[in-house]
Amino acid sequence: MKASTLSVVALVCLGAAPLLAQPPPAPPPPPCVPGTNVVCGQDAPEDLMTLGPDWVVASSYASSGKGGVMLIRTRDRVPFTAYPAPTAKNQLDKKTYPDCPGPPTAKFQTHGVYVEPGNSPRHKLFAVGHGDREAIEVFEIDASASPAPTATWLGCVIAPNPIGLNSVRGLPDGGFITTNFLPRGGTPEATQQMMAGAKNGELWEWHTASGWQKIPGSEAAGANGVELSADGKTLYVAAWGSQSFFRVTRGATPPKRDEIPLGFRIDNIHWARDGSLWGTGQTDGGWKAVKIDPQTLAVREVVAQKDTAEFNAGTAVAEVGNTLWVGSFRGNRIAIVLAPSTR
Repeated sequence: MKASTLSVVALVCLGAAPLLAQPPPAPPPPPCVPGTNVVCGQDAPEDLMTLGPDWVVASSYASSGKGGVMLIRTRDRVPFTAYPAPTAKNQLDKKTYPDCPGPPTAKFQTHGVYVEPGNSPRHKLFAVGHGDREAIEVFEIDASASPAPTATWLGCVIAPNPIGLNSVRGLPDGGFITTNFLPRGGTPEATQQMMAGAKNGELWEWHTASGWQKIPGSEAAGANGVELSADGKTLYVAAWGSQSFFRVTRGATPPKRDEIPLGFRIDNIHWARDGSLWGTGQTDGGWKAVKIDPQTLAVREVVAQKDTAEFNAGTAVAEVGNTLWVGSFRGNRIAIVLAPSTR
């Protein structure tokens, strides 16, 4: 087993008990020196998405347990903690999230994130939360506030045992679709089987009225990133364990599924500006980002880099101007690389 794979085995094994997704101990990264090719002040920014024209939201998958929701101003790459923060508010939407017991505790790691699209300065944010509970946490981010956007926590949905959450795709009614990457309480042997391609999880959909429902045809080895077509009829899924990508119909009986091998451990997926899907993940000793055509499933490699002490284990891409911002499940920075057309 190669060194890069060993580090990720440690990640998922430690995450199996008692709660998923505790990053493994690792040598401290070198100090982050601010510059045009890096965003400093991060703590394992595992997932990234743009939030309006001026901000990027980053998760904080921190081994320290501090976590929270991070926002970075794109023009100068200055980070702010949006939640928890003195400016943050808690305003439970009891109608949509009637079983939520209250705001997250101080031990609040964030994992997958999803920003609801729109032109309003107010954006709904869904985040996978670990720590004292395994839950989807929902926020409203007001990007018009100065000097930084403010966050209002709206509610939560606690995952049933043994679901181990990874990524989330919000829905207009406040519901969501999420991935069960690695069921909590599993064994190291089960993790190794998943990494060899054994299906161990699936996608789940939640709405206030119907609760948790398993999505037919979505069984996967390490179900990781998830996205949804504009018409809501097709799901796109990163299968980390089998190093593959698939699409499956939503709401059709029987479901139709198409799957392709990728040859690397695809992690988060997000829509690209050109209508393709970004897929980012770990290779043997490095990381890469590809674009996947949602119609033909053709794959095009966009960027591939070797791991370094400064940045390794790439997990997500966000398009910012003529650059790509790249997240990781460990470390103290977001890497910035030029988009291929500008190189």
